[in-house]
Amino acid sequence: MVKKITNIFKKQINNVTMAATLVAVSSLASRFLGVVRDKILASKFGAGEELDIYFAAFKIPDLIYSLIVLGALSAGFIPIFTSLIKDKNCHKKDECNPEKNNKEAWHLASNIINILVIALSVLSVIGYFLAPYLMSIIAPGFEKSQQEVTAVLTRIMFLSPLLLGLSGIFSGILQSFKRFIVYSLAPIFYNLGIIFGALFLVDRFGLQGLAWGVVIGAFLHLIIQVPTVRNLGFRHKKLIDFKEKNTRKIFKMMVPRTMSLAISQINLVVITILASTMDSGSLTIFNLANNLQSFPVGIFGISFAIAAFPLLSETAKDAKKLAANFSKTFRQILFFIVPSTVLIIILRAQIIRVVYGSGNFDWTDTILTMNTLGFFALSLFAQATIPLLIRVFYANEDSKTPFYLGLGSVLLNIILSVVLSKNMGVSGLALAFSIASIVNFFLLFVWIYVKNGNIHLSKIIVAVAKFSISAIFAGGAAQATKYLVWPFIDMTKFSGVFIQLIIAGLVGGIIYLLSCYILKNKEMINFINSFKRRISFKKVNNVGDSGEARGL
Repeated sequence: MVKKITNIFKKQINNVTMAATLVAVSSLASRFLGVVRDKILASKFGAGEELDIYFAAFKIPDLIYSLIVLGALSAGFIPIFTSLIKDKNCHKKDECNPEKNNKEAWHLASNIINILVIALSVLSVIGYFLAPYLMSIIAPGFEKSQQEVTAVLTRIMFLSPLLLGLSGIFSGILQSFKRFIVYSLAPIFYNLGIIFGALFLVDRFGLQGLAWGVVIGAFLHLIIQVPTVRNLGFRHKKLIDFKEKNTRKIFKMMVPRTMSLAISQINLVVITILASTMDSGSLTIFNLANNLQSFPVGIFGISFAIAAFPLLSETAKDAKKLAANFSKTFRQILFFIVPSTVLIIILRAQIIRVVYGSGNFDWTDTILTMNTLGFFALSLFAQATIPLLIRVFYANEDSKTPFYLGLGSVLLNIILSVVLSKNMGVSGLALAFSIASIVNFFLLFVWIYVKNGNIHLSKIIVAVAKFSISAIFAGGAAQATKYLVWPFIDMTKFSGVFIQLIIAGLVGGIIYLLSCYILKNKEMINFINSFKRRISFKKVNNVGDSGEARGL
């Protein structure tokens, strides 16, 4: 039994759809836990001062993690590390030696880890001492006592970038080896740590309990990946070599990526600053709505982008294969995200009330969060596909272009945030974010089309047209179902709102799938066939050690 479980963690997944499905399922579990986490927080504190402090405390640790870790990992580490792997499939030590065969790759991993630990440690120590001064910049609208509490939480959270930094490199290794099972479990454990803090540490330590929950979650995020990474052959080496050619390649690629992330993080800081000057709870409402709208983005957009990245990197030199892989993944993302957008807009009031509507989260909080979520949803198609678009550039070892294209979009977001928030409040921040995301999407997409030419644009247009028609029918069916169900339930109770949401959502989903079937949508057929092939493959492999099974 133990051996079977171990083998599951060792399994390599080469099919993009299956890998994306696995990451999506795990992302669903993780984000469900994230919703549970937010529901606990909303119920305990409501949209008010305490959660504003909690969310503001995240900004500086997140800034450090994003600039240092994500800059290196997403832009350069995976493509270069993947190119160095010579032995992806071997585990039997009498046949091969993954540690020895991938020596150059492991050398790079150790070097990056050591450099990363030093950089994160130095920045965290500096941030620890500067926290009180930084809070006056991050949250100028907070009172002095609020800024002091925020600084304390920030100091605790400075432990998380170091843990998540190490975990991020391990995640890059697992993605490069296409070991998506363990990789996809890490975010689940991260959220479990935060939930533990909310349930068991808050009553004893107050808001500091939430901060310690973040640290515990980061530790779990790291430790769950360690055994599989070691099994792949990694052994840590005490070395630091800034002149090593592959390390220099990563640094060269990460500079524009880090600059891009810096601009993005500045954007989030500006939003935090603006929200801190609004009514109490505005920052909380923005974050709660943002967490909900990122649910489908994470499940469908990021999952497919992560799963496709190793394949995009492998086929980067073959324009036809790269275009085919990109187009197929792009269409598959939109197959899920288009109906999600319509249903979220139609059912946003029910979603907010079911997820957050209890305890101290009142009806006023619900209306504000509902409106904010609606504006976020307008750009779901862009947010879900941007991770894939950016990875096409990274696969070609080009991190400069996404930076230059994204820079204008981020500046637009900042300008619109300042202008729209004056009249629309926190909802204006969400609308500004959506407009900027859509602009960024079109800039990236057009650039890829101009540069590569053949990205199967006609297939994309036909597919989007079918998705849109089917989604319109689904939205109409969901809206009609809300009114048909309403007379038979008590909408003043949680159970009534929940029943209305589930029935309307299911009807809308079924109508969407039926419409796609009638329109002979290829993406739905491909998705179903991927599962059929996977099941058939398992059946054959279960025959035993026959020659037929080994020949697959």
